[in-house]
Amino acid sequence: MKHKTLYKMLLTALFAALTAIGAFLKIPVGTVSFTLQVFFTCMAGVLLGPYWGALSQFLYVALGLIGLPIFTEGGGLMYVAMPTFGFLLGLIPMAFVVGLLSRKGLSRLPWLWLRLAVACVVALVVLYIVGLPYLYFTLGGAWSVSKTLMSGCLIFLPFDALKIVCVVLLGTRLLPILRRFDQ
Repeated sequence: MKHKTLYKMLLTALFAALTAIGAFLKIPVGTVSFTLQVFFTCMAGVLLGPYWGALSQFLYVALGLIGLPIFTEGGGLMYVAMPTFGFLLGLIPMAFVVGLLSRKGLSRLPWLWLRLAVACVVALVVLYIVGLPYLYFTLGGAWSVSKTLMSGCLIFLPFDALKIVCVVLLGTRLLPILRRFDQ
């Protein structure tokens, strides 16, 4: 196995573990909790790129579904019925979008920090596009569309903005260092 592949595999496993840790660093606010999963997912996309970043999140979700208690409320296949499972599924395309846009998709933007910020914002939209309908339909109409938007998205946006700022600050420092190992 090549050194570069082993390096990517180790980082992929690390970000799956960090996302699991991010699930336990939570502030419950009802059905959905404030966690650091979005932060670690964006960092995975930025630092690993689209494919390895998405793989790290797929690994996290798969490990939780086979029974490891690494989601905010435990784990196991029954978690698919949880209203927040759509957000877990959304982590996979979120990491892919961040990785794709921060590496290639926004290459015309002049500054790395701007590329990372735009990539994270677009990826956050992808997360909510996957998570909010799942939340709404899993609750079986118990919430209105406006309550779903408020309780599943809008109250989280200030915290998400803070996480994106942290990703941009760390990503602009770490990405040039990690790219030296990619060569």
